[in-house]
Amino acid sequence: MDLRLIDYLVYIVVSVFLTIWVGDTLFRNGRPFLVSVFKEDGLADSVNRLLVVGFYLVNFGAAAILINTGGTPPTPPDMLKQTVTRIGVVLLVLGFMHFNNLLILRTIRRRDRPMPPLNYNPYKAEPGA
Repeated sequence: MDLRLIDYLVYIVVSVFLTIWVGDTLFRNGRPFLVSVFKEDGLADSVNRLLVVGFYLVNFGAAAILINTGGTPPTPPDMLKQTVTRIGVVLLVLGFMHFNNLLILRTIRRRDRPMPPLNYNPYKAEPGA
């Protein structure tokens, strides 16, 4: 069997598995955070579904573009190197998207909360408490 075909198959299976696993994990565990940001269950659920759809589109698109990087590997170790490199890039895209989503949601959440006073010290007991 051609090494390039094996390379493609391994890359596609791993990329799809990782993307679906991360997307599902973010969808399930992100709901409480989104509810605290948007203060409405319905809105939080809608945003959660939209974020997951966008997440899948970007990651599957990046994985599809990355499949064409590299040439035909001459040896199995070269094939493994190319496959692992592409999977590493997919993982970086997944992490970058997750970080950006959290940063944006944190910014939205901060707008709704008043800033603490300048002399605020969370470790100091309040007088009279």
